[in-house]
Amino acid sequence: MSEESHKSHIHDSLDELRCHFTWELDIKDKHIHDLEIKISETEFRDPIYSIGMHNLLAYVRHLKGQQDEALQSLKEAEALIQSEQLSKRSLATWGNCAWLHYHRGSLAEAQVYLDKVEKVCKEFSSPFRYRLECAEMDCEEGWALRKCGSQNYTRAMACFERALKVEPENPEYNAGYADVAYHLDYYDGNSLQPLKKAVSVKPEDPYLKVLLALKLQDLRKTDEAEKHIKEATLTISSQNNIFGYVAKFYRRKGCVEEALGFLKKALETKPSSPYLHFQIGLCHKTQFFQMKKATSR
Repeated sequence: MSEESHKSHIHDSLDELRCHFTWELDIKDKHIHDLEIKISETEFRDPIYSIGMHNLLAYVRHLKGQQDEALQSLKEAEALIQSEQLSKRSLATWGNCAWLHYHRGSLAEAQVYLDKVEKVCKEFSSPFRYRLECAEMDCEEGWALRKCGSQNYTRAMACFERALKVEPENPEYNAGYADVAYHLDYYDGNSLQPLKKAVSVKPEDPYLKVLLALKLQDLRKTDEAEKHIKEATLTISSQNNIFGYVAKFYRRKGCVEEALGFLKKALETKPSSPYLHFQIGLCHKTQFFQMKKATSR
């Protein structure tokens, strides 16, 4: 087989993989830098979530032409895979490794990772050589789409729906579905039941409780909203990525100083976050109108 034929054969195999390189993630060029910052500043809640974010960061860095940095992110994901003894959840990482080595011109290394994927596919009797249809992969794809912007949310929801058909009580799948449902639900309350279900199967997750509190606040269910926000704030001392949402709750309640306090905490670990600076701007806007209303009396 000629070198060109071999390269073409490898590429055909890579196309069968389920990973960030084949999921057709819609990432706007103008948002790539902000997305990289957002991922880099995220505090990973658990190893599995961390693996997914290292993979997404690797893909974003590949898009920016930073191949060495992308490879380093994948090495970090691989280290976590080895420590957690994962199999199905390894497939996206190995698929990304195969693609990245292909783009770097390392066809032999690409084949090494294809072989790893093939071994797992055989283990689970997949009809495909390099592809495994399973809830775990649907979940991986769903989170990747969720993190890449609102233009991907509908597809992300479909991924989590497929996963939930297989495991209706799975905490991570319910969390993903509820998260996307909340961000797609602006006014009509369609995310309320998914959020309640997610909180019931994953009660230790303060992020879900904060989203539920915000949705209840939207629906003017004040007492229930207060209950969940208070429960959440007792357990988020090390999860600054949630402070911005807590601040949003208190700003909308009219407690602007309290909201600014949470935003200040969040900025300690996310100083460049556009979302946090936007929320600070909204707080100052609210303060302005509060002062204007007070002086007009």
